[in-house]
Amino acid sequence: MRSFSLANPLLAITLCILAVHCGRKGDPIPRPRAAAQSPEAQLEGLRKVRLVLPPKDIKGEDLVGVELVRVIYLPLGLTKPTPEEVFSRGEVVLERRRPDLPGPGEGLIMDLKSIQRPQGWIVVVAVRLGNVAGRPSDVLPWMDPAL
Repeated sequence: MRSFSLANPLLAITLCILAVHCGRKGDPIPRPRAAAQSPEAQLEGLRKVRLVLPPKDIKGEDLVGVELVRVIYLPLGLTKPTPEEVFSRGEVVLERRRPDLPGPGEGLIMDLKSIQRPQGWIVVVAVRLGNVAGRPSDVLPWMDPAL
């Protein structure tokens, strides 16, 4: 029986170089971030919202990288909208960015005095790095500021 040997050392060097240089070039691509779970939000008086940032993402992993919190407003309609409807059709009326945000699972009170909109609905959304918006909170009623 004859054993296999590389007779040509140049061929062996070429194969080694090809094996080392194959594969993806450049920096590794980070895995995509999962969206955050919905924050717990409740009205505290007429112009303040108490919210608790979600501790986990939708995959159940610990939440890191929350960049900002958005308040989204939708004008009053015939029926109460779902959180997804307010999120998709509404407008961003207030944002609060890091470093003014607490950590995941911690509470925060947002003052909404600056929102000058007629009656409608609001939701709160946590947004991760890379502009990955999480699930919206429950729909909260927004009263006319003239009241």
